[in-house]
Amino acid sequence: MFTKILIANRGEIAIRVIRACKEMGISTVAVYSEADRDSLHAALADQAVCIGDIKAEDSYLHQERILSAALLTGAQAIHPGYGFLAENAEFAGQCRQHGIVFIGPSAEVISQMGDKDCARRLMEENGVPVVPGTGLLKNWQEARKKADEIGYPVLIKASAGGGGKGIRLVNSSEELEQAFETASGEAEKAFGDGRVYLEKYLDRVKHIEVQLLADETGQVVCLGERECSIQRNNQKLIEESPSPGVSDTLRKKLIETAAKAAKAAGYVNAGTVEFLLDRDENFYFMEMNTRLQVEHPVSELVTGVDIVKWQIRIAAGVPLDFTQEDIEVTGAAIECRVNALSAGKVEFLHTPGGPWVRFDTFLYQGYEIPPYYDSMLGKMIVYSSTREEAIRKMQAAMCELIVDGVKNNIEDQIAIIRDESFRQGDYYTDFLRYFEPAE
Repeated sequence: MFTKILIANRGEIAIRVIRACKEMGISTVAVYSEADRDSLHAALADQAVCIGDIKAEDSYLHQERILSAALLTGAQAIHPGYGFLAENAEFAGQCRQHGIVFIGPSAEVISQMGDKDCARRLMEENGVPVVPGTGLLKNWQEARKKADEIGYPVLIKASAGGGGKGIRLVNSSEELEQAFETASGEAEKAFGDGRVYLEKYLDRVKHIEVQLLADETGQVVCLGERECSIQRNNQKLIEESPSPGVSDTLRKKLIETAAKAAKAAGYVNAGTVEFLLDRDENFYFMEMNTRLQVEHPVSELVTGVDIVKWQIRIAAGVPLDFTQEDIEVTGAAIECRVNALSAGKVEFLHTPGGPWVRFDTFLYQGYEIPPYYDSMLGKMIVYSSTREEAIRKMQAAMCELIVDGVKNNIEDQIAIIRDESFRQGDYYTDFLRYFEPAE
């Protein structure tokens, strides 16, 4: 087992990994930018190293500085968290070259599954259903021809995409040229790869993902599914497990398919297979996230499995000590992402407590939130024996949460939780298109 791990991230996920390491008796090294000099993650780690200026490319995305910090402090492994370098195949490869363990899948698997076109083809070859679509497109003229064959509406999607970037909905051939150029340009700017492909746009679908762990022996264990259909601009806002739209029979099929996908990719460590689910219970592979997900806590709560600790164990060569038959999803867990709508100073902070209520955050009273990074301030997570009780618990917790001094989306999240469609579980990825919060 490792004795020292560097966490190549910031904010609440860095703190989450630090806490897991402390419970495992592992020393931690935090890295921070000049903007995060007073950050909580830097204060909680056993060691902290400043790796650069305020810009992410000069700090949290600067591979050489992070690797230098690991070598300087004697860290044997690097946990990338999510975002930044978590799905960067080059960084995973650089870690290996320097004799440092990257806590995640191999560089080759990250590269393969990060290329959406390559991942689609791999899934098709292994009998995993995919959304009707195309391979990589040379230009908008070819895209128009293919779109006419598939039928509108279609989605233009970046091959190297993620986080909602490089995606455009096209409703007619007249819109296609501009949408193609915009999506390709956005993908080139965000990922250094402007290649795109088409997928049929499926209306009124659910976004369902399956969390899994896979070890070096080839064993894959799925930790149930998560419902992630409440989204704004392709960014998730609320997640829950289990999904209110998934039956026991369908859950079994999803788990079997996700395991098949992971084995086809030769996957090792924690990962997530994402599907689109239509109203006839047909589901289609979207992508595989080769990292820890923001919403991983809801899967932990309903299964009792600490995903972060198992990431570390698997990276150290420890095989899973449980099988799929040992996993039982019990109760219901919900997570609400609390996002900043502005930068500023936290003038007053109050977080709720009580059984099975937690707020994962990096905030403290008086903290000045830097405007340079992700807008998420924290995650409110609740668990109860039934979904109905979990919803009531989340509503009470969010009503009690106070983050003064920084504009945020707390009231919007409360309104969604109170909405009848959400309470009934009858909602889809287009939920916010029709959502009208009560005054």
